[in-house]
Amino acid sequence: MTALVVAEHDKISLKGGTANAVTAAAQMGGDVHVLVAGTGAKAAADAAAKLAGVAKVLHVEAAHYDAGLPENYAALVAPLAKGYSHVVASASSFGKGVMPRVAALLDVAQVSEIIAVESPDTFVRPIYAGNAFATVQSADALKVVTVRATGFEAAAATGSAPVEAAPPGPDRRQSKVLSQELTRSARPELGGARRVVSGGRGLASGENFRM
Repeated sequence: MTALVVAEHDKISLKGGTANAVTAAAQMGGDVHVLVAGTGAKAAADAAAKLAGVAKVLHVEAAHYDAGLPENYAALVAPLAKGYSHVVASASSFGKGVMPRVAALLDVAQVSEIIAVESPDTFVRPIYAGNAFATVQSADALKVVTVRATGFEAAAATGSAPVEAAPPGPDRRQSKVLSQELTRSARPELGGARRVVSGGRGLASGENFRM
């Protein structure tokens, strides 16, 4: 068994809980490969190669992956996936756009937002807005899985996997990015924060919130 993790990155570093997805993929058994696509993303590929548990990084150099368009990523991942037992990504906005398309192209059921791995085909995921947990088993030969980053520790940067060039898939030209408005903040993303403090009526007062 070998798992393919689809990396989210900004060309320099890995984003969106990719390191957490690597930890989850390693628990599914077998080797872990990471796919990094986009021009000028060698630094992100090198960062993926350093993650513990990664056996190989596939680096695809092509401009039509720079915007993270899900149609293009799905067209790249689906053919590659046929050589793997699991295809894994973080349940970020990027992963939620790409992975359902991959599952549809492969005609398999996606297992969404897992928080634990029981075995290579059995996973735990929250249901009813996190008020209950379901243990689900996939009968598909190829598992397409998204990972809730808060359920797994990020893989440590202690590895030294090789980085190999891989051929690009087609540019589907089904969508394009017209503009981006990015909010800069020193705070971590909610999905990747080590601690989340939530206030509201349950705390009753500002004094209790400070506790």
